[in-house]
Amino acid sequence: MTIEIKAPTLPESVPDGTIATWYKNVGDDVVRDELLVDIETDKVVIEVVSPADGTLQEILKNSGDTIVSNEAIGSVMAGTRSATSPAADSDALEGADANAAPISSPAAKKLMAENQLVSTAVTGSGKDGRITKEDVLNYLSNPVQATVAEVTMTPRPIASSPQGRLEERVPMSRLRAKVAERLLQASQSTAMLTTFNEVNMQSIIEIRRRYKEEFEKVHDGVRLGFMSFFVRACTEALKRFPAVNASIDGNDVVYHGYQDIGVAVSSPRGLVVPVLRNADNMGLAQIEKEIREFSGKARDGKLAIEEMTGGTFTISNGGVFGSLLSTPILNPPQTAILGMHKIEERPMAVAGEVKILPMMYLALSYDHRMIDGKEAVQFLVTIKDLLEDPTRLLLEI
Repeated sequence: MTIEIKAPTLPESVPDGTIATWYKNVGDDVVRDELLVDIETDKVVIEVVSPADGTLQEILKNSGDTIVSNEAIGSVMAGTRSATSPAADSDALEGADANAAPISSPAAKKLMAENQLVSTAVTGSGKDGRITKEDVLNYLSNPVQATVAEVTMTPRPIASSPQGRLEERVPMSRLRAKVAERLLQASQSTAMLTTFNEVNMQSIIEIRRRYKEEFEKVHDGVRLGFMSFFVRACTEALKRFPAVNASIDGNDVVYHGYQDIGVAVSSPRGLVVPVLRNADNMGLAQIEKEIREFSGKARDGKLAIEEMTGGTFTISNGGVFGSLLSTPILNPPQTAILGMHKIEERPMAVAGEVKILPMMYLALSYDHRMIDGKEAVQFLVTIKDLLEDPTRLLLEI
């Protein structure tokens, strides 16, 4: 019996998608729920799995083709398998050359392809040396020094320019193209300005030093980071300055009675902004836990569209990459975005004395059509005050 492989139902905000990668060829055996193909949209990558056990009979849409919701992209002949049974595969594996490339799971293959790894560089912990997704993640978190032969990859097609210099031309991913479009839209359609300030991080650092181990123990391994303090400070500041938490819809201004904080996260495919819903109701532990989960999903391409829609304010942390000062770009239709940066020890004048303090530059980009300079400055100063004296967060003063 032939079963169609159909594209999933796409949300209303995503009109179509593009076939990214097929992980099986026509004639290959497939197992129910095995990953067959990735579909890339403007926001996320959607995985399509096999509807049944059998053989991949036909591929209707190849890599690069555009598809719409529920469109047929291939078919599986259910109940039929190739001449090589699983038992025969096992026997063949036992008698195979010990130097042959180890077998990898589909998820592991995908992750190795994204990070340009070869299977011989990763040690498999599965049955018969099979490489699992966890093996690849462990390798990426603590890579070993591989030999030249292990890291040699199949070269991409490289062309020469008219001057005889090497060049490589690859198509831009849909996610990268969408990010570029939105950044250009923000710069052209908003009256964007940026105001700067600096915050003494000594109090936050001292809190983390004193309670880091106890916090992690009480909250089941959740680590106390800096981002949760910034989310809490921004939430409190947004309550005091509603215009910063508003958005522009045509000729209307929409004031939001809630604080949904977007946190910019870097992923292999580009920048994504998952949203912490109702951040004003979250404690530090819950914020840290959700941010950690978002980061893992972004790395693995598992973020759902629902997790990245909405948001009333965004925080971007360029400091994790070493940025000392930058100008963040608005995330429309939001009217403001906060940029965090690297903590740098600098000599500061305190009560007539010079002290070395851990300082961080803060940058607030805002839409001047909606937010006056006075409000923007006061908003940023409020965040500075709350962070330098975290007791204010508890007392709400």
